[in-house]
Amino acid sequence: MPRIKTRDGVELYVKDWGEGRPVVLLHGWPLTADTFDYLSKAIADAGMRAISYDRRGFGRSEQPFDGYNYDTLSDDLADVMSWAGATDATLLGFSMGGGEVARYMSRHSGANLRSAVLVSSVVPYMLKTEDNPQGTPQETFDEMSEGMVDDRAHFFASFFKDFFGVAMFDKAVSDEMLEWAERQAMMAGLEPTLACAKAFATTDFRPDLASFNVPTLVIHGTDDKTVPIDAAGRAAAKGIAQSTLIEYEGAPHGLFATHKQRFIEDVVNFLRR
Repeated sequence: MPRIKTRDGVELYVKDWGEGRPVVLLHGWPLTADTFDYLSKAIADAGMRAISYDRRGFGRSEQPFDGYNYDTLSDDLADVMSWAGATDATLLGFSMGGGEVARYMSRHSGANLRSAVLVSSVVPYMLKTEDNPQGTPQETFDEMSEGMVDDRAHFFASFFKDFFGVAMFDKAVSDEMLEWAERQAMMAGLEPTLACAKAFATTDFRPDLASFNVPTLVIHGTDDKTVPIDAAGRAAAKGIAQSTLIEYEGAPHGLFATHKQRFIEDVVNFLRR
């Protein structure tokens, strides 16, 4: 698979599957581009080009000590778009990746895009504040950071059970799927893991919503315990012009695995428009 260098010299690992109109996929925290293998294959099989990459600090990409803010991460996305020669493209951001889509819209004027997809996304604002009462309390993020600093492997073993809704549904995903996610998470550096958690927890994307100028599909599970739907998917759809919200009743955060076939069908059908 190819590797590219960003404008500040960080090497990113990229998967480039298929030919045709490009779809650039941005993975969630703390995973890798492998998250999208099933979807990427479906996109390529449908006659389009699926481009996914490991975010800086994660997976097989380089792990610099800094650059884990959304301005820099959206610049990385712009560099991937430039490398790929992507025009008439769609951006799909899962979880943390939704923030990169939003910041690309505002910082890079949504250049060369025809549409966007936000899946279980952190957009528009995760943190609970006086003007965002449905957000997540700062104490929750503090506890996450403490758990990762104390024993990151143990933290992720518990984290992914909520992520995939294992506590709600017995065998929502296989034990092997949980182990696979944990292995992906442990490929990341500790500093990138902590810094990106801070970025998605505290970045306010509400000002970015007005920059969405293309049809946007929002997909979110109603039982998402990781990124609750009221402060995220529903709020994003309300604030984005030309948006369509699809709620997955009872679905957890990691619906790309728990509701795989429906997710693939909804995304590919949207891409074909």
